[in-house]
Amino acid sequence: MKKLLLASKAILGAGLIIIFLNSCKNETKQEDPKEVAEDSNEAKFDSIDSKEDDAQYVVDIAEINLAEIELGKLAQSKGTDAEVKNFGKMMVDEHTKLASEVSALAKTKNFTLPTSVTEEGKDEYNKLNEKSGLDFDKKYADMMVHGHEKAIDKLQKTADKATDQDLKLWASNNIAGFTAHLEHAKMLKEKLDKK
Repeated sequence: MKKLLLASKAILGAGLIIIFLNSCKNETKQEDPKEVAEDSNEAKFDSIDSKEDDAQYVVDIAEINLAEIELGKLAQSKGTDAEVKNFGKMMVDEHTKLASEVSALAKTKNFTLPTSVTEEGKDEYNKLNEKSGLDFDKKYADMMVHGHEKAIDKLQKTADKATDQDLKLWASNNIAGFTAHLEHAKMLKEKLDKK
């Protein structure tokens, strides 16, 4: 009887350990801020497709601003070329201003925005942060060219397809600024590629 009692305690103990380990393994992973914003907008505007699409445009633009700000800060601290540092500062300043405008617009439309850099943005940041010296400068310039091309496409799509007139106007008014950033980034990349 004593052996049976000990055996059942051992089995129960092992079961509890397994349950504990499984619960530790299933810790909830922090959700991507962009997905949180998208889910919130989807829930709010589920019955109004055009409003949900407009919310998605704003979420995409907010995501770009957050990433550009963080990458710009990194360029200011790790860049070796003075122009890279200056471009990074300009990106922080410009995209902070744009982020504020997007936030104000989103608030008036009841759109939810990501509150921090997305998983994709963190991956890009980490890839850049692994570089140093001229490799860092070249990678940053390359990312700025690619990122601004992508941003201009999103702004153009928003200007063309959004149903909200305020959003359309904001997007069309900012295409020129993003295009200027792109041209500046291309010149910077060309200069660094010659080094």
